[in-house]
Amino acid sequence: MLSFYYELFTIDVCLALPYSAYMNWMDEVSIRMKRGNRILFSKDMEFFDDLQSLFRVENHRTLVLWAFDFASESVAELKRRYPSEIRPEVALSATHSWAEGKIKMRKAQRAILDCHAFAKEVSLREDAALCHAIAQACSVVHTPGHAIGYPIYDLTSIVLEHGLDGSVKMVEERKEEYITRLLYWKNHVDDYHMEWASFLLR
Repeated sequence: MLSFYYELFTIDVCLALPYSAYMNWMDEVSIRMKRGNRILFSKDMEFFDDLQSLFRVENHRTLVLWAFDFASESVAELKRRYPSEIRPEVALSATHSWAEGKIKMRKAQRAILDCHAFAKEVSLREDAALCHAIAQACSVVHTPGHAIGYPIYDLTSIVLEHGLDGSVKMVEERKEEYITRLLYWKNHVDDYHMEWASFLLR
């Protein structure tokens, strides 16, 4: 499995969101938890406005590298918990090959669907959410619109594992990490030497 390494990249990320946005996400998640929703975050939450603004202006290859970066971490985490399970790892490997133009879309999509299927087999909801997060990250190769899917499921996993009160700091720091790494890849996309499929060079 290909791992992504990058130099220590520090940047002062200015919080463009009002304080109310950080309070509102807790209220919205709390409501979703009481309803028994499986997904605790939504792409339309004000909490994601700054991240979504960046997603809209970044090129496709930047978003793919960003998504692979986070997905590789989540794959490693699931591998520690389920050492005999290979579907998340296969999904990431297949979509990387797809991004390089080495395999066709159908084969990669099959691997992504298999990763989603694994989510239905695990008993822990936080692990199921992590499976979906990986699949969403892999799907960024198909279209940039899937980029927000990774945070939605990744943060859901964090809250399910640690509880709402115990995860506030982790959620907010994690969201800032999404932004920091996205800005990193924006500035280093041309430094990462890999072959790209023709549809990602448009």
